Amino acid sequence: MQLDVQKIAAFADGQKGGNPAGVVLTDMLPEARIMQAMAAEVGFSETVFAAPQGEGWRVRYFSPENEVAFCGHATIALGAALAQRFGANLFSLYLNEGEISVQGGVGGDPLAAQLRSLPTYNKPADPELLVKALVLFGLQTNDIDLSIPPAQVHAGADHLVLGLKDRAKLAAMSYDLAEGRALMLAYGLVTIMLVSQKSPTSFDVRNAFASGGVVEDPATGAAAAAFAGYLRDKALLEIDWRVEQTIHLNQGDDMGHPSRLVATVSPDKGTPAQVSGKVRLMQES
Repeated sequence: MQLDVQKIAAFADGQKGGNPAGVVLTDMLPEARIMQAMAAEVGFSETVFAAPQGEGWRVRYFSPENEVAFCGHATIALGAALAQRFGANLFSLYLNEGEISVQGGVGGDPLAAQLRSLPTYNKPADPELLVKALVLFGLQTNDIDLSIPPAQVHAGADHLVLGLKDRAKLAAMSYDLAEGRALMLAYGLVTIMLVSQKSPTSFDVRNAFASGGVVEDPATGAAAAAFAGYLRDKALLEIDWRVEQTIHLNQGDDMGHPSRLVATVSPDKGTPAQVSGKVRLMQES
């Protein structure tokens, strides 16, 4: 089976940055081992595979190391790829653990897409996990911004959120990849998300992605959805959560891949988040 890989950077900042994803559109999904091998060869943080199923598409995501339940930036890349091939539309996506959707061609722009996540939920960070995460990143308890309490958050995949008081601590993020991978796999985390608040609705973020064999993710749509749902569900910060709210996340700047993510949530607790962004086309293989 000959499979072509489109290379698309999601959540791009104009003609730069974004998080590269491999996108494979095929009539039938190959065996998992083949998809895993292809993802490892592509080498991006995720490659998404999609095949027609009923009224929508059966979708699976693979990092270079393992299969991932849900990947936001690859979903945005997929939405753009589908819009380019089939025209702007709302596409239903059937994942391993549920159904989501992606709007390809948002606002008539074929290089823009918006995903609708799975429902959101959260819980306070496991105390033992929190201690280990602080040690991993060389942080102290007084570095934590308690207006964003440490939490384990979910919107299709699991993440640990750590709010930081000092933007410089975010810029200095460093950790041992092997230790980070062991910690994330032990607690079922896809990423650890470090956050620095710029304004009530704007945040600088970095996402450690050792679970997938990558030190850092330039843009993480799944974490953006989970984080927005967490802020809403816990009514955090100086925001009126009784109405729909939109937050802006700046990611990738500290690693030279500026990425821009926009997450919107309705007032109803636990409901899915909408995450949107633009893409930048790369070469195909």
